[in-house]
Amino acid sequence: MIDLLIIGGGPGGYVAAIRARQLGLEVSLIEKADLGGTCLNRGCIPTKAYFQNAKALKTIQKSAEYSISLDNISFSLADAKVRKDEIVSNLTTGVKQLLKSNGVNLITGLASFVDNNTVEINGEKISAKDIIIATGSKPSHLPIKGIDNDRTITSDDILDITDIPQNLAIIGGGVIGLEFASIFNVFGSKVTIFEQEATILNFLDTELVKRMNVYLRRQGIDVNANTSIKEIVEQDKQVFIKATNKKGDIEVVADKILVAGGRSPQTDDLNLDKIGLVRDGKFIKVDDNFATNIPNIYAIGDVIGGAMLAHVASAEGVAVVEYLANIKEPKVNYYAVPSCIFTFPEIATVGLSEEEAKISGINYRVGKFPLAANGKAMTMGETDGLVKIIADDNDLIIGVHIIGVNASDLILEGAVLVENRLSLAEVTKTIHPHPTLGEAIAEAVMDVNGSAIHLATRKK
Repeated sequence: MIDLLIIGGGPGGYVAAIRARQLGLEVSLIEKADLGGTCLNRGCIPTKAYFQNAKALKTIQKSAEYSISLDNISFSLADAKVRKDEIVSNLTTGVKQLLKSNGVNLITGLASFVDNNTVEINGEKISAKDIIIATGSKPSHLPIKGIDNDRTITSDDILDITDIPQNLAIIGGGVIGLEFASIFNVFGSKVTIFEQEATILNFLDTELVKRMNVYLRRQGIDVNANTSIKEIVEQDKQVFIKATNKKGDIEVVADKILVAGGRSPQTDDLNLDKIGLVRDGKFIKVDDNFATNIPNIYAIGDVIGGAMLAHVASAEGVAVVEYLANIKEPKVNYYAVPSCIFTFPEIATVGLSEEEAKISGINYRVGKFPLAANGKAMTMGETDGLVKIIADDNDLIIGVHIIGVNASDLILEGAVLVENRLSLAEVTKTIHPHPTLGEAIAEAVMDVNGSAIHLATRKK
């Protein structure tokens, strides 16, 4: 019997395996297909590869702004896919080498529970003192009439197409839907988004959502929020989406429909009912130590719900392994988890939004600084967006929200501020280099007290 068996080789599982070996545990890691999980193979990395293609193409398309003349610009999705696949392959190989160099026993196949300490894989049984389930998630299936047709694809499938759809309809106005909308809009598709909630990205600070709606429409992306899809009809190599909202009935014709309506835990093959593992709805139920109702079985990442992000799964993997090795109690500060959305412009947030601060009864103040007043943003020709700071009545920073170019990089400073509960004064005394986008964070912090240097007047 080994010390630890981990089921799932995604960012939660493989990170947990490496940390466990660093702490001297004997570890086997089971992965049914590709190391790196959804993030590396069908999510974060491949979509960011396409995002970079779109970013480069977007820059080329406005080359005249930089006094550059270009003719006969072309883009090949098939070639972009080759580049994307090479990146994924290189990273997957890297993960495999990391596991090998750390002495993790890697097993390929489907795992199924036999009892609380044993799983069966490829006809053989493996037993461990402790087991971690880290099998991730898969695209959810939506109960829409006619959705099962050859032209409706998931966020997994769209990464394999080689022809750009002339008209792309996207069901879901969350992170996945918005990222693909931005990418394929630049690639040349006419994009229409359908969202059943009152607004897209309904978990974000309202001010950022309002701005994003403006930017999407300016780019030619149609957004239909608070809209229900009644039926999808496939006909003559096209699909007809029949929907309705408060304005009346809508019908949109598309070449492809992307379903981006959430994700579900991937636990179908584990035989969890046999061992009596308790779930909370679709997800595996765990306590603060990531323990299930079965004392030696733990779960992390997307299978437990919550913040379904790769970096959260990795943090949970480290936390639970250090708990099992008696290093320290598990602690993941979900309050300070940064999240990024790779759209044009990017969005990144950490901590509380204004709405969350109000609901929590916190007395708060807000500081803002527009990128239109930032010198570096102006030189880049990327002035859409702002930095928004939320501070409590003790002048501690409790939320950082950014919409604008390179927001995904800027949010790291925000995460440090929120995680360490730094004060406005501590940020103000930190010299930010000029000219950089990061100066916008310092200015927004100063604006909380009305002392931003590069704002002629303070507008709230």
